[in-house]
Amino acid sequence: MDLASYADLAIELVNTQDSQADNLRDLDALRELLVIRPHLGGRVSHRDLDAMRELRAQLRAVFVSAVAGDEEDAIDRLNSLLMHHPVHPQLSGHDGLRWHLHLNEGGSIQDRYAAWAAMGLAVKVSDRGLDRLRICRADGCERVFFDSTANMSQRYCSERCAGRPSVAAAHHPSRTSARAAIDTTVPAQRRSSQPDGRKTEARDGGQ
Repeated sequence: MDLASYADLAIELVNTQDSQADNLRDLDALRELLVIRPHLGGRVSHRDLDAMRELRAQLRAVFVSAVAGDEEDAIDRLNSLLMHHPVHPQLSGHDGLRWHLHLNEGGSIQDRYAAWAAMGLAVKVSDRGLDRLRICRADGCERVFFDSTANMSQRYCSERCAGRPSVAAAHHPSRTSARAAIDTTVPAQRRSSQPDGRKTEARDGGQ
């Protein structure tokens, strides 16, 4: 059983919401999320929907803290999920398969989903590191992902987003190059600061 693969559950759930849309808006959307994982399915209710939305917020908070460099908070949040939704492994040999591990099959949909997702993230983090939890840096995208590159260089959730301006570039365009241009064109003794922080060339003759 590849427990680390269950980290995908956390990523899939968190990415059902962004700044423009909520793809976990109703019961049909919840059923669609669960359809490829029948072991997590069953009859769903509005209570399940609310619980899954709450779980989504809790999982996103783990990524937000990790990206912000607050390791202690991220780990505390992940540990809290592990404690509140413990796994209950058991051996199973159904359908002619060899004996293999199954995680808890009982409890509410949110309990089962949270137990598997939190365990998957915990295994990933302990194996590869917390700093591999990422949020896409493309402007307007809030999707989360796990950076699995050898040199930890992935900054975007997809190739499509990689072609869009990054959040950092949009907020801080060419600060370094602009500062360098000023420094090489205006002698230091002839620069003065305006109230807004811009540097301009002082005029001769006191003008």
